[in-house]
Amino acid sequence: MNQPQNRLIGDPPKIGIRPTIDGRRNGVRESLEDVTMGMAQNVAKFLSTNLRHANGLPVECVVADSCIGGVTEAAQTAAKFARAGVGVSLTVTPCWCYGSETMDMDPLMPKAVWGFNGTERPGAVYLAAVMAAHSQKGLPAFSIYGRDVQDSGDTSIPADVQEKLLRFAKAGLAAATMRGHSYLAMGGVSMGIAGSIVDQPFFEEYLGMRVETIDMTEFTRRIAEGIFDPDEYAKALAWTKANCIEGKDYNDPTHKRTRQQLDNDWETSVKMALIARDLMIGNPRLVELGYAEEANGHNAIVSGFQGQRQWTDHFPNGDFLEAILTSSFDWNGIRQPYIVATENDALNGVSMLLGHLLTGTAQIFSDVRTYWSPDAVKRVSGYELSGKASGGILHLINSGPTALDGTGQQTKDGQPVMKPWWDITSEDANACLQATTWHAGMTEYFRGGGWSTRFRTKGNMPMTMCRINLVKGLGPALQIAEGYSIELPPDVHDILDQRTNPTWPTTWFVPNTTDSGAFRDVYTVMSNWGANHGAISYGHIGTDLIALAAILRIPVYMHNVPEEQVFRPHAWAAFGAMEPQGADFRACANFGPLYG
Repeated sequence: MNQPQNRLIGDPPKIGIRPTIDGRRNGVRESLEDVTMGMAQNVAKFLSTNLRHANGLPVECVVADSCIGGVTEAAQTAAKFARAGVGVSLTVTPCWCYGSETMDMDPLMPKAVWGFNGTERPGAVYLAAVMAAHSQKGLPAFSIYGRDVQDSGDTSIPADVQEKLLRFAKAGLAAATMRGHSYLAMGGVSMGIAGSIVDQPFFEEYLGMRVETIDMTEFTRRIAEGIFDPDEYAKALAWTKANCIEGKDYNDPTHKRTRQQLDNDWETSVKMALIARDLMIGNPRLVELGYAEEANGHNAIVSGFQGQRQWTDHFPNGDFLEAILTSSFDWNGIRQPYIVATENDALNGVSMLLGHLLTGTAQIFSDVRTYWSPDAVKRVSGYELSGKASGGILHLINSGPTALDGTGQQTKDGQPVMKPWWDITSEDANACLQATTWHAGMTEYFRGGGWSTRFRTKGNMPMTMCRINLVKGLGPALQIAEGYSIELPPDVHDILDQRTNPTWPTTWFVPNTTDSGAFRDVYTVMSNWGANHGAISYGHIGTDLIALAAILRIPVYMHNVPEEQVFRPHAWAAFGAMEPQGADFRACANFGPLYG
């Protein structure tokens, strides 16, 4: 297995399990001690067995030292959780307990309660009572309640409860993991793109993160002064020459760069990738080289590279930097992908980060470039779209390369997938590299040269595209579109692809449509998309994104997740149970940013 490691400062958050109990002594509590603590231990085992952090490390659960029958034991548990680094709280009980006396009162801790659905002891009654207390005190919590009644001695976790436990835990861990880490803005605003106007209060109040900024002259300084590991640079350059296949130079003769310029571009591009990584997470090797300050990095869980145009008008573009760092492999082998946003689009970077924390997979950064209607495709290529593509397709193509995992060359059970990085094999990585060609940057865009990637994403992969947008007066709002990648015949792809820049990677994407609202058809999805970029994750993870957004108090204004799969804190129903989307907006506005 690929070796997990924590490359950020601070241990990954743990899940705290709180077994609550009826506090009445002399018979009642004593009869419930073993079953209540057993329930907690059972849940802890289930979660630790089935979850990993995005860095590949197993998720640890911390169980309270005793059952919680009142405020003293609640306080003792809170103290233990603080010492242990707990970031997510899950209360479990098979019985009635005293709600406000046993509940978790930490306002920043994502929290849920599983009340056992049994008739012998009223665990579900406690669940209802404590949910009322959570709502009244302004401490939203997720309610977990099995559909079917269980017998008192049944220690199994029903499938529907398992699903909700995992959904809450993944969302809670993602929120807790972001807290205290940085977004590193490498440069400033790119070409007037709103997402690269980095809004520091958004990061601080909604995500619990800080924003670190550097000017791009830091790259020129480190290149000029050799502030990178020379041994790793030699290794990385050799690996790049051996594994990054050069493709056709699409520049016209007057704009082609010489072979010497192209070779210099490779060298600079590799140095830029090393420097960007060191800026994000630091590099102890730099201490040995006499650069102790630079060795620290910025503890960045996500970053963005401005590039265009102030950098790319003079220096090689950041395409290699972005493509190789966001992939799940490089010259050092298979490792956790970094999250790096093209054009310093911080909002798309955060959207990528959400997908990565929930799945452990590399993320695709794309321009949401073009809606191709069936009629337009037929007019231009003579090809008639069919199947999932019969209503038209979206051309996702990135002016700054995306993760090579996005080729879809990794396979599972004979199908194309994007695997969690810890499941990727060397054969998977090599297949992605072999499916990618590197082309001299188009100098009409990139006057300083550089290298851009070209590949086509394999079809029939379930995918979720999302994007956080900032709206004045509203704040952040999330949009989600589940759908599938589509594979066109090579000649049809070439005809459509050649109409734009052929040196960039393409994903043909079809969102699932619902015949109503923003998902009436594919065109309407494109028409309602909130920005020029989107973050694409493998799998249908819309329901996990919705749960995470609710924890962060970010409303979701557009999604195509089936209603029965939506899982939000219990209090949301009080803001409009008959109108869930409006209720989401009202609840988020009422409770306010998680860290505000």
